[in-house]
Amino acid sequence: MSSNAAAGATGRSIEDLTLEVNQEIRIRASLDVTFAALVEQLGTAFDTPDGQPMPMKLELRPGGRWYRDLGDENGHLWGHIQAVKRPTLLEITGPMFMSYPVASNIQWRLSEVDGGTLIIFHHTALGLIQSNHREGVGKGWSHIQESVRKRAESQQSGRKPTH
Repeated sequence: MSSNAAAGATGRSIEDLTLEVNQEIRIRASLDVTFAALVEQLGTAFDTPDGQPMPMKLELRPGGRWYRDLGDENGHLWGHIQAVKRPTLLEITGPMFMSYPVASNIQWRLSEVDGGTLIIFHHTALGLIQSNHREGVGKGWSHIQESVRKRAESQQSGRKPTH
């Protein structure tokens, strides 16, 4: 189906139905320390850009879940681990924070570079993406990447993370 045919059927263009965020961050910490900081930030240390704690559970194995546990069998599934190759890759697929028809693929690729670690991050989504999510997603991921950087660099130097 052409994008014109899709637009006619839904009133939306293909650009309205897709989302793409690409980010790179350099971290002055080893690959292992950075990967551990990423896992911690996506789990128990997860928080919102305005500093509100929002601890998540991350079952770090293929097929494992990434979800918000609200207790008493309540919560919100963000995704499943599609691939993990410690300490160079974490890939998650699922709706993420969007509770409507959408599929996302998120990848953190870590590599050793001079002076530390480079994270290349990709979030690609397809679905009925709401404008508030489209507008806020870059800010949210930037907050997470910056939190990982601070956490890894403080752990590398033996300090506590400041946030």
